[in-house]
Amino acid sequence: MFEKPITRKAFLSGAAAVAAGLGLAGCSGSSDSDSGSENGTVYWLNFKPEIDKTIQKLGKKYAKQKNVKVKIVTAASGDYEKTLTSEMDKSEAPTIFVIGNQAGVREWDDYALDLKGTKIAKAQTTDDYNQYDDDGKLVSVGYCFECYGIVANTDNIKKAGHSVDEIKDFNSFKTVVEDIHKNASANGFDAFAATDMDDSNSWRVTGHLANVEFFYEEHKGDGTSKDVWKKTPSTIEGTYLPNFKNLYDLIINNSVTAPDQLATGGHDPAQQFKDGKATFYLTGSWDYADITKSVKNTTMLPYYCGVSGEEKAGLNCGTENCWAINKNASKKDQQASMDFLMWLVTDEDASKELVEQLGIMPFKKAAESTNSWLKHAQELSDSGCYNMDWATNYEPNVDTYRAGLVSALNTYNGSQTDANWDKFKTAFVDGWATQYKKANA
Repeated sequence: MFEKPITRKAFLSGAAAVAAGLGLAGCSGSSDSDSGSENGTVYWLNFKPEIDKTIQKLGKKYAKQKNVKVKIVTAASGDYEKTLTSEMDKSEAPTIFVIGNQAGVREWDDYALDLKGTKIAKAQTTDDYNQYDDDGKLVSVGYCFECYGIVANTDNIKKAGHSVDEIKDFNSFKTVVEDIHKNASANGFDAFAATDMDDSNSWRVTGHLANVEFFYEEHKGDGTSKDVWKKTPSTIEGTYLPNFKNLYDLIINNSVTAPDQLATGGHDPAQQFKDGKATFYLTGSWDYADITKSVKNTTMLPYYCGVSGEEKAGLNCGTENCWAINKNASKKDQQASMDFLMWLVTDEDASKELVEQLGIMPFKKAAESTNSWLKHAQELSDSGCYNMDWATNYEPNVDTYRAGLVSALNTYNGSQTDANWDKFKTAFVDGWATQYKKANA
């Protein structure tokens, strides 16, 4: 899922005095399995809190088998870049870390070993999700493929007198959503889970849902176009903001939680969906294992928003989960880290446990996925639908840019006037240009 990066430079300028004291206070989990360091040390700073339990267990297993010291620390949600900045300045810095987008490449390129031609790169099934710098250096390798969209409880849809097969585009989706909301009391469930705008959830809108506008602007309105951004544009037009508004208004006005209650958060939209109180939920494949423990019959719908030809839209597919190896680590620790990563993606049992959490790992010997949302993404693609790539990865100065979007949306949520929507358009379009200048000064 998308985190909210903070630049290394910005963090150091504001927190140099306390960096040493931060330690691992911002981390949600860590373990230090010391079976001996003569064979090297592995220190993985993990990006994904949802896999912490699994990888802690795998780290201990590997340490015992190979007599290697394995330390795994999981940064708290939203705090990855801050924790990485703090940890990289320590004598025992992470040997494995995440560089998941071009902003990360610019920040951390100097710390990354060139992985071109290495065992982990050769083990992959695709190069599509890897990160390169301007000189062609392979900075990080994608270790899982993800998709996001609108997860639907198909049993709720059926109970409401509809079928998921009715939903082909925005208008058909709108019909189903508004009918479910209108009859929420009688049905015992509503349409959408809350789209809270607190820090732990706002990325679902300012990161994910914003991809509606970014993607169609990137592709000039044609989802099948190959004329895509190669780098962050200095300005955007906001041409497809009306389409973003179509979907956003539908979501917030047909929800378990009223729009003016979204600013402070605390509604636990995932639980609303798992409890069956909501029929639709903005999330991605990383939540599959957790969600499907409670809701047995689900599917994932594309971001239908009223764009011409959207009946051929697929899901938002990509990744921000890419392993990098610290080039400043000792050769012994680099090798130990490479060997550990290879074990994770080739060992039958280890890769199976990881795939259950991650969905799909693009490695030749990794276990096969059982994630039906990802399989659906592939089915849509195979049937001729276009994948919506993660154009949102190009957001400039992303932390500050998204904060501006959140502020403007909270104003709009409280009073859905044209004037307040215009304020959001200003934050969306002018804010992009402003943050691009700051990021590229």
